[in-house]
Amino acid sequence: MENAIQVRQHNAITNARYEYSELQLDIFLFLLSRLRKSQPDGIYEISVTEMGKLTGKKYDYQKLRLATEGMGSRMFEIPNETDKKGRQVWRQMWMFDRVDYIHGLGVIEIEFTRTIQPYLFDLQATFTSFQLYSALRLGSKHAKRIYALCSQWKDKGQTPEYVIEEFKRMLGLINEKGDEEYGPFSMFRKRVLDESVKQINQHTDLQISYALEKKGRSFKNITFTIKSQPLTVALPVKDGAVKPGAAPAGVSESQYQNVRLLLEKWNIKRADVVNQIMNSAELIQEVNKFAYELQTGKVKVEKNVAGYLLTRLGLKQPKGVKND
Repeated sequence: MENAIQVRQHNAITNARYEYSELQLDIFLFLLSRLRKSQPDGIYEISVTEMGKLTGKKYDYQKLRLATEGMGSRMFEIPNETDKKGRQVWRQMWMFDRVDYIHGLGVIEIEFTRTIQPYLFDLQATFTSFQLYSALRLGSKHAKRIYALCSQWKDKGQTPEYVIEEFKRMLGLINEKGDEEYGPFSMFRKRVLDESVKQINQHTDLQISYALEKKGRSFKNITFTIKSQPLTVALPVKDGAVKPGAAPAGVSESQYQNVRLLLEKWNIKRADVVNQIMNSAELIQEVNKFAYELQTGKVKVEKNVAGYLLTRLGLKQPKGVKND
């Protein structure tokens, strides 16, 4: 499995109104990474074992069966083009023609409806691209959705302004009857916004923040600001060969490029030091591991991150360091 694989989904899906659980989103995102444009009518198979290796999670098979059962009946409501009178049209679609959980094999088979196929296979220029590994590592369904949404606008550095009520509907927090999850705004802000920002900034290639706009006494609109950052997670080692002339044996291209970004971020520029690190699989793994420990607070560096890292790699003496 290529750890740097990019998921592409139609912008209409990114902005659709639908509600999946965290487990259902894991299945859906993993499925998106398997799609082939030449096989829109094909039957797609998901290996639970492979998905578990990528996410680092252990999946309960009974919960998986219930999750796939629910996925078959969930509606996607997608903003479509306006009609002849200029009115907004919301298209209601169902993603799957069938979802089969094959007991004993840890395999899920999925077949798409014809209505949804253009939104999965005919992407052209209207798609959102994001890292599968990052999305799957997020621990809440809201963080996964907000990560995909921010990924759509990462090249712009900022999302459009969303009306908060519509934003909640997009995330499935308000149903068709008007019932609302996390009704008090303080709870929505804490459980959805703040927790999602924390997870995305800690586990993905994006660093985001949000700004709220009041109208009267209530918050009415929200905008997200987005920056790219090195992927501060402990990336697993890729099996098999890597691209010749780039990463050393035993290191994936994503790990290799991530360390380049990290060294630039920490202002480590001495050619001999950079070359020594970039030519060593062991040192590349250690830099990625250190970035993860630093981001998650396992290691605290009061000053001079570069100095501490080089010392840890056996290249320099430590200064101003406090370990947990």
